Amino acid sequence: MQDEVRINESIRVPEVRVVGADGENLGVMSTKDAFKRAQELGLDLIEVSPKANPPVARIGDYGKYKYELKKKEKEIKSKAHVTETKVTQVKIGTGEGDLRRKAAKVSEWLADGHRVKVDLFLWGRYKYMEFGFLKERLERFLAIVSESFKIADDIKKSPKGLSVTIEPDKSGKSGGPKKQDDENK
Repeated sequence: MQDEVRINESIRVPEVRVVGADGENLGVMSTKDAFKRAQELGLDLIEVSPKANPPVARIGDYGKYKYELKKKEKEIKSKAHVTETKVTQVKIGTGEGDLRRKAAKVSEWLADGHRVKVDLFLWGRYKYMEFGFLKERLERFLAIVSESFKIADDIKKSPKGLSVTIEPDKSGKSGGPKKQDDENK
């Protein structure tokens, strides 16, 4: 949460801008007068903006104020979308059905807003095959991904073989792959 909120006598500034219980602006007054006014109403004087000049204090119920702060924080936290980098792996000998299933999963991840790293796993003698041929195999897999995407990191050699990172294309155009450097031309 944030720093401890000061209330009532713990507010140590000479004057504050006061906001009433109904949200009306009561103007700048001494902290003592503002505290007395809050006591008359049976409420608390809550410092809501200590860095303002003069600091802003609100007359209200402190328990209700804390509840509303917690509620706002919870709402903000629930709306925050965490983007992960998902990883999928394909091999040279992977069949068409499996490639389509993996491409559907990649499309699902892209639709959820995640980045996806696609690895073309190479082992044994496959590691020594021509780069152009391997790149074409990886591009063929990317062509069957139904969700619109752009290439974040170009196809390059990795310890496992070849890899490429793709991310959702937020331009709204549907279609297959969209290279990032094509957009800049």
